[in-house]
Amino acid sequence: MIRPLAAGLLLTLGLTSSAPAQTLAKADQAVFKPKYIKKQLLKATRWQLAHPKHKVTDWTNGAFYSGVFAAYQATKSRLILDSLMAMGNRTQWRPDRRYDHADDIAICQTYLNLYRLKKERRMIEPTLAVVEKLRTVPGPEVQHNGITWWWCDALFMGPPVLVKLGMLENQPQYLTFSDTLYAQTYRRLYNPQQHLFTRDASYLWNAANEGKTKKESNGQPIFWSRGNGWVMGGLVQILQELPANHPTRPFYVNILKEMSASLIKLQQPDGLWRSSLLDPAAYPGGETSGSGFDTYAMAWGINNGLLDRATYLPAVQKAWIALDKVVGADGKVGWVQPIGADPRRDFSADSWEVYGTGAYLLAGSEVMKLKLK
Repeated sequence: MIRPLAAGLLLTLGLTSSAPAQTLAKADQAVFKPKYIKKQLLKATRWQLAHPKHKVTDWTNGAFYSGVFAAYQATKSRLILDSLMAMGNRTQWRPDRRYDHADDIAICQTYLNLYRLKKERRMIEPTLAVVEKLRTVPGPEVQHNGITWWWCDALFMGPPVLVKLGMLENQPQYLTFSDTLYAQTYRRLYNPQQHLFTRDASYLWNAANEGKTKKESNGQPIFWSRGNGWVMGGLVQILQELPANHPTRPFYVNILKEMSASLIKLQQPDGLWRSSLLDPAAYPGGETSGSGFDTYAMAWGINNGLLDRATYLPAVQKAWIALDKVVGADGKVGWVQPIGADPRRDFSADSWEVYGTGAYLLAGSEVMKLKLK
């Protein structure tokens, strides 16, 4: 049964559950043309840059600027590159204040990406300092939570920074350190039956949570779309860096494949994923940020031969058509779940957040590379 809001979203998106994703209407074919996607990426980037929100070095902007850099790669827009450089100069290429919290180093992904282009040491030195401190000085996160990356979203924020830095500086110890921290999070939060990550240990169904187990209204375990989307996006950022012969690369490839196989079954008829993956009716509005990261990762998997094209291309097509329809004429990306550990606050076509735009930009930059015939 589709609740009224979900049905309304289906109508808003102009999609029906009966339309086969492989057979694209003429209007839908147009949204896959590289020229069109570039125009959309530029429009969304311009709108979001003109409507800043949060501290620049906040995790929200870490995700946004990751998408902005991908939009630059796709469009080669001088405006975007100038905006990225202005951002870095404004922050003096520094992360946020907590050296051991993954949220506060997410912005360093963009610094490292820009360093690849400009090769100016001032752009990388603060990141080197914070990563070295993280590697050598135990901090409050591990002291309070037992592991450093104790919530699944951290797997987008932290690992790409360590892996990018290790590759840029030819410092394999940073890759090994990232592997160690990632494995800790994986062992704690990854569900080997569902092939999804719980948000943090408080959502686990285990003896430690007996009597206070968190469930959805339909009795299912809680797996948030957005958190799993962050993980999917982070996997791409890691795999883009790791050499083909790197010993831990198969570990990350396997997670991407397992999660993609689960997520494709949980995609809703309108092409988007819902906030609660196993109880979509609980929050019936299609959620853009999780959906954007999933689309990005699956498109990247297809483009790089890791995901079966025949299986995943229809899902990516359906998702991109839906994502394109949540972008307003002004470039605002809507239907983004607000900040919070869960989606209790309602959201709508007018709900926007910088990380939702970032996810959309990442998705478009990868969908643009798809060969549809």
